[in-house]
Amino acid sequence: MARRKKIDAPDDTAGVAPATPDQTGAEADEYMPSSSDGDMFGDMPARKAQQFWPSAKRLFGLLAPEKAKMWLVVGLVTVSVVLTVIAPKVLGQAMDVIFNGVIGSQLPSGVPLSQIVDQARAGGNDDYADLLEKAQIVPGAGIDFTTLGRLILIVLALYVVASTLMWAQGFILNALVMRVVFRLRQDIEAKINRLPLSYFDTRQRGDIMSRVTNDVDNIQTALQQAFSQLVQSVLTIIGIAAMMFIVSWQLALIALISLPLSAIIAGVIGVRSQKLFAAQWKNTGSLNGHIEESFSGLELVRVFGRDREMLAEFDDRNEKLYRASFGAQFVSGMIMPSMMFVSYLSYVLIAVAGGLRVASGQLTLGDATAFIQYSREFSQPVSQLAGMANMLQSGVASAERTFELLDAEEESDDAPTSTLPGRTDGHVEFQGVSFGYSEDSPLIDDLSFAVQPGQTVAIVGPTGAGKTTLVNLVMRFYELNGGRILLDGTDVTTLSRADLRSQVGMVLQDAWLFEGSIRENIRYGRLDATDEEVLDAAKATMVDRFVRQLPEGYDTVLDAEGGSVSAGERQLITIARAFIAQPSLLILDEATSSVDTRTELLVQHAMAALRSDRTSFVIAHRLSTIRDADTILVMENGRIVEQGDHDTLLGRRGPYHMLYMTQFRGGESDAADAGAESASTAGPTRGRS
Repeated sequence: MARRKKIDAPDDTAGVAPATPDQTGAEADEYMPSSSDGDMFGDMPARKAQQFWPSAKRLFGLLAPEKAKMWLVVGLVTVSVVLTVIAPKVLGQAMDVIFNGVIGSQLPSGVPLSQIVDQARAGGNDDYADLLEKAQIVPGAGIDFTTLGRLILIVLALYVVASTLMWAQGFILNALVMRVVFRLRQDIEAKINRLPLSYFDTRQRGDIMSRVTNDVDNIQTALQQAFSQLVQSVLTIIGIAAMMFIVSWQLALIALISLPLSAIIAGVIGVRSQKLFAAQWKNTGSLNGHIEESFSGLELVRVFGRDREMLAEFDDRNEKLYRASFGAQFVSGMIMPSMMFVSYLSYVLIAVAGGLRVASGQLTLGDATAFIQYSREFSQPVSQLAGMANMLQSGVASAERTFELLDAEEESDDAPTSTLPGRTDGHVEFQGVSFGYSEDSPLIDDLSFAVQPGQTVAIVGPTGAGKTTLVNLVMRFYELNGGRILLDGTDVTTLSRADLRSQVGMVLQDAWLFEGSIRENIRYGRLDATDEEVLDAAKATMVDRFVRQLPEGYDTVLDAEGGSVSAGERQLITIARAFIAQPSLLILDEATSSVDTRTELLVQHAMAALRSDRTSFVIAHRLSTIRDADTILVMENGRIVEQGDHDTLLGRRGPYHMLYMTQFRGGESDAADAGAESASTAGPTRGRS
């Protein structure tokens, strides 16, 4: 099964450390849990949105800043619903005008209605007599088209105004929901920038991206559609229920039988669909993470021939998403048909009972027509509420995932009590520093050393010795468990992180470039740099020599992967980016490990220009690249076991000598390294540590 890729970030002047402790490349693969290792990934049971109501309350609480417009929306919906509820009653009156006109035209003109009723009763036709007695019929008169036309115009006006008001509330609601989602995305982006690196160490980048994109989009859909329909449906149910009791309380009781049945259906099915929607969005994040990992490491996948394994992993996660999505849609889809069945059952009962009451004269045909329309309209909002249960379950599940991100523990607040000058001398001192990624697994213990201004300090040691961790602590990517780090005599914890990192430039093993021109990528180190300063930085770091050969020169547009430039050229651009920032401290983390020997010489020349007149920390596995360092720190298990320059450490024949001889023993001869070595180490060969 493919391991999850570490979360790297751009190596700008503020510096962004690798997400894994002291590990890069293939080492990080061993550090990071796979999608099936931790309980956060893979086969972890889908989290149920157990806090549904608190999460739903918090979701709708996002609308609080738009309270005034929300009340306007509620007002428009209310008026629209009132007009819509009145319309069937008016239409029923129009039906009575037609019915009375048709019956009246069949009766003899000039004969009192009471006489006709008495004759009907005398003939034993009591139902017909009751119907005539309750109706407003004029014998011999036909349909009053004037009254009928007026009533129809009133009905049309009611529906036109109601529809206009609904359009207006939809327009206002969409606008305010977009503002709410805009602020939510701003809050998420700000939150991500406040989260410590330890948060990203244990989470898939694809899952985080899914929370920021898919889940927020789902929240937007829920707010846009669910809120308006919720208010409209509730008000419609209340209004129609009131009108049904006004028209006929007996038929109203029959109609209301559907409410408890609908509530039971929505409750039973809704609980099940809630679990499945939570699983759907979790598996969406998991699949997105795998896709991102596959695309980012496509070359590595091809190199090791792991296409089938990656495809199998994709199929597995895709299958889980399919099952969860199908289950969620299938179960939630059962709500609407079940509600419609209850609605049809209610409609049949109302039609039969209403027909009997009209025939017996207990109800006019117009009122019966209005009531049937009310019953149909009554089932519609009930069904909408059931359908919204589907949408709300999905929206609240997404909101819960988003709120988990927003509620994650942040970096400790900056409480700066000290400031630094525009440019520091670069004197760095570790005093009894202790640190561990977890309290029960200390990585660095009581570490002390000092670096003088302008010195180049190389840090070497086996994997997991604490090399990258050491420089991460200088940048305050992690907080110390004990001791302190001083920059020009100032404890870094008394400085703001921004102030501290403004003094540091960082070049990582992974040469990350942003989408944009080469000029923009170099200027990223200092956004106010002029074109002349960009050109000077490019010349100093060997970038200018290859950029001038490109058709568009410094305006050549690159993507995140570098586009038309090679790996070594990308690395040179990142060095130029750090150069233009003119930092006091420089951190080079395996900056030459991914380039060939010839390009390495160019990179070393560029780094030499970059290291000039500033304190530099160089982490390197290729020991041949740090022979000219002022001081070499050899680390093992979080401790400095040796310290000195290259020749001194070789002469001691200690841990550094063992590392050096291990790296340069056997294999292919390297004349450049051989000529630089003493007679005792003549003819070494180079390998990868």
